[in-house]
Amino acid sequence: MDRTADIAIVGAGIVGLAHAYMALKKGLRVVLFERDQYAVGASIRNFGLLWPVGQEPGTGLDRALRGRQHWDEISRQAGIWNVNNGSLHLAYHDDEMDVVSEFVSIYRNAPYDCTLLSPSEVQRLSPVVRTVGLKGGLYSRTESTVYSRDAIKRIPVWLQEKYGLILRFGNVVTEISIPLIKTSREVWKANQVIVCSGADFETLYPAQYEQQKMTKCKLQMLKAVPSVGVNIGPSLCAGLTLRHYAAFAKCPSLPKLDRRFNDIAPAYQENGVHVLVAQNQNGELIIGDSHEYGNTVEPFDRESIYETILSYLKTFTNFRNLKIIERWNGVYPSNAGRTCLVIQPEKGVTLVNGLGGAGMTLSFGLAEDVIEQISISSRPLLQ
Repeated sequence: MDRTADIAIVGAGIVGLAHAYMALKKGLRVVLFERDQYAVGASIRNFGLLWPVGQEPGTGLDRALRGRQHWDEISRQAGIWNVNNGSLHLAYHDDEMDVVSEFVSIYRNAPYDCTLLSPSEVQRLSPVVRTVGLKGGLYSRTESTVYSRDAIKRIPVWLQEKYGLILRFGNVVTEISIPLIKTSREVWKANQVIVCSGADFETLYPAQYEQQKMTKCKLQMLKAVPSVGVNIGPSLCAGLTLRHYAAFAKCPSLPKLDRRFNDIAPAYQENGVHVLVAQNQNGELIIGDSHEYGNTVEPFDRESIYETILSYLKTFTNFRNLKIIERWNGVYPSNAGRTCLVIQPEKGVTLVNGLGGAGMTLSFGLAEDVIEQISISSRPLLQ
């Protein structure tokens, strides 16, 4: 086997797959290493939401919107389920309605595609919204939903079929010394290496991650089936989500909203809870999540957090007799408020990490930028 490549990528989560895609489109020979038989980290333990509305105008929003276009193209070609269903932020209190109204006003010239809706307009969009006390909502058309468990398995196979991606699953990269990449089973040569290791800070370049003050975030999530089949329409969230995403941080009414939530339910802040509900192609509901930070993540889930999530879900939806069919946790890298980490610890090596909970949203836009910068030095193929 020819064990040479223009670019070697470590990690087959969404960040690694996005970089492989962008490099392959430039005609580069790419080998992708993954320690497991397929990626099982944060890239499959999420909502499957492509969520541009959560990104601030500028680089983040630009990458998110470009990323959504790439997702649309890949989904069509690879046969991946992807629905452009938008998102709906529901408002049940004056401060929530104030925040979404301010958002529309502040960013009226930004490339969002948002509309303020009345209660009756909200009800026409989604049959599962709780109508009692509803004041209105913010409808955004830029969001899409994929089923990440299927997509993350399908994309590498499609890249292999269409572009000749070399897949080396079940190979842990243990050492990089350009041009050599040593795995638990093989030795390869490459001009460039892109390390997309997610929450694994320990195997490769641990000192660099420590210097960047990277940490880990554990989230808890659920999958449920409603007693009666229903299409929820847009992905749904409410007031708690307004204080989770940086895009809403400049809204003057946000501190008032923050204080109210802290007064009525400190557990939201203590456990980093905000609640989203997405729906996959099987009609199943993906619900979550919480956020606990630390360098070492406890494997034990707390039932009280699940109860908090489901309790808040009832404040903005009218689901009856939800049947919980799965509970899980995920761990993703947190980057101290930055949208990503891209550093070069040595010549020919690029670490790409720290997309936080926005990996599905940002990865393709970010990869487009990274590959554009480094692809020139990835030729010619090493002999």
